[in-house]
Amino acid sequence: MSMIITILGGVGLFLLGMAIMTGGLKGLAGSSLRTVLGKAAATPLSGAFWGAVVTLLVQSSSATTMTTIGLVSAGLLTFPQGLGLVFGANVGTTATGWLVALIGVRVSLSSYALPMIFVGALTKLLGRDRLAAAGASLAGFALVLYGLTTLQQGMGGLAERLHPSDLPAVLGAPGVSFLPGLAGLLSLIMVGLVMTAVMQSSTAAIAVTLSAFYAGALGLEQGCALIIGQNIGTATSSALAAIGASITAKRLAVAYILFKVIAALIALILFPLTISLLVRAAGAIDGVMLLAAYHTAFNVVGVAVLLPAIDWFTRLVQRLLPERGSPLTRGLDHAALLNPVVAVEAVRRTVALTMQALCESMISSLHGASEAKGGPSISAAADALRQAREFLSEVSGPPVSKEEELRLTSTLHALDHATRFADIAREEPALTVGNGGSENDRIFQSFEEALRSAALAVSDVARERAFSDAAEPIKSLDAPCAASALGKAQQRAQALRELCRADRGTSLGAVAKGLSTAEEAMARADLVRCLDALAHHAWRSAAHLHGRGDENSLHPAADA
Repeated sequence: MSMIITILGGVGLFLLGMAIMTGGLKGLAGSSLRTVLGKAAATPLSGAFWGAVVTLLVQSSSATTMTTIGLVSAGLLTFPQGLGLVFGANVGTTATGWLVALIGVRVSLSSYALPMIFVGALTKLLGRDRLAAAGASLAGFALVLYGLTTLQQGMGGLAERLHPSDLPAVLGAPGVSFLPGLAGLLSLIMVGLVMTAVMQSSTAAIAVTLSAFYAGALGLEQGCALIIGQNIGTATSSALAAIGASITAKRLAVAYILFKVIAALIALILFPLTISLLVRAAGAIDGVMLLAAYHTAFNVVGVAVLLPAIDWFTRLVQRLLPERGSPLTRGLDHAALLNPVVAVEAVRRTVALTMQALCESMISSLHGASEAKGGPSISAAADALRQAREFLSEVSGPPVSKEEELRLTSTLHALDHATRFADIAREEPALTVGNGGSENDRIFQSFEEALRSAALAVSDVARERAFSDAAEPIKSLDAPCAASALGKAQQRAQALRELCRADRGTSLGAVAKGLSTAEEAMARADLVRCLDALAHHAWRSAAHLHGRGDENSLHPAADA
């Protein structure tokens, strides 16, 4: 009984240490985690490399995966780029197995771990910000070491009662035929899967396997079989997390499960050959090291097979889980809320998509259509902006830097102008009202040109796939087309304002001359005022989306 308690206690300390260490490392990384992932995933290959590196540094594949979900949901990364990061995270998370193999099962570090826990905990309690995160990282790492020592003590007692011959024999073991060996292999794979599902940590399950092998309770081929199952078992947590989640989270969860299953099938097919090679190498290399290497190779081979076929793999996942819901709000994924910077980028892109749809709908209404063909209605766009406001309200904590503060402020300004645009558009649907004269045609033509320029100016924001520095205008604005569109939107809004002022004077003066009724003149004045306001809010929203909201403002009071 004491042996079981010691093993469970060791696993518990290991899990607790990993959780504390991961939290501290994420605190140390701060917003740089999303920046590195966002900029490094230019291609699936580079994404896989940096996904492994980042996971190695923060010691959490879940942190990498959840940040990736937020980036993909916000539209800042393509789905294949996100898959590359997730594939890399699977390789990076195997580093803990090497920690166990190199240190954990060989050296009793409890005498060193306890003082480290004290120093780390004291730093965590007395420090602030990154110093506190560093203390948590140190305390967590020490707990991991102490847990491994405790686990090894329990496994020593288990080895006295459990011998490899007591477990099912698997393929590759001496004197084992194919069918009994296959049955034993599958049974141990199932045991490994259950271990990970119960612990909710493949790292802890791998640590138990390596400790049991070092203590002599497992054979080499039995340890490999358990590792296959433990790798598949990590997909159970992804499957549970995907229940009720966004379509992006579900797709990445399905991709993660398929990755693990495909890698496991490859491992099963190659199992006899692999075990033969490992047995030969065991004469020169320690068995624990071989198991850690097998754990890493399991994931590397899966990445090597799927990465070249990532386009086909992406289409398969997208076909299994087709996109649903409004295209305007797909980026408002709750996974993005875990990183406030990613959440702001998601809202920013939603505003850009919505402004583009609103401008196109208003232009369509000028030509007699109720809404843009095949596009969202004005009501749908207004609802998307409402959801964006609610989503942004759920972001926790203020910005941590001046650049992020400026980014959030400009996004809020853009959202405010877009909301005003939508409110006016819903209140004034009949934009074709007029007498059909030349002056009327000039006003509506100027209005249409202003909206087309604003829609073009925000289109590049809607298509963005990477981060830019928050303190600078968006890099895509350097493109002549986008810069010209934003400038034209401002110029045409100003020109329309001058036309509208002149038209109001003409319309109201016509009443005194008996050329129009007061009701007709007031209706005309309301109409041109509406056109003026719509053009103004369209270009101001575009300007704020491009970080140019404080430059050359036409109506400063309107931005208050």
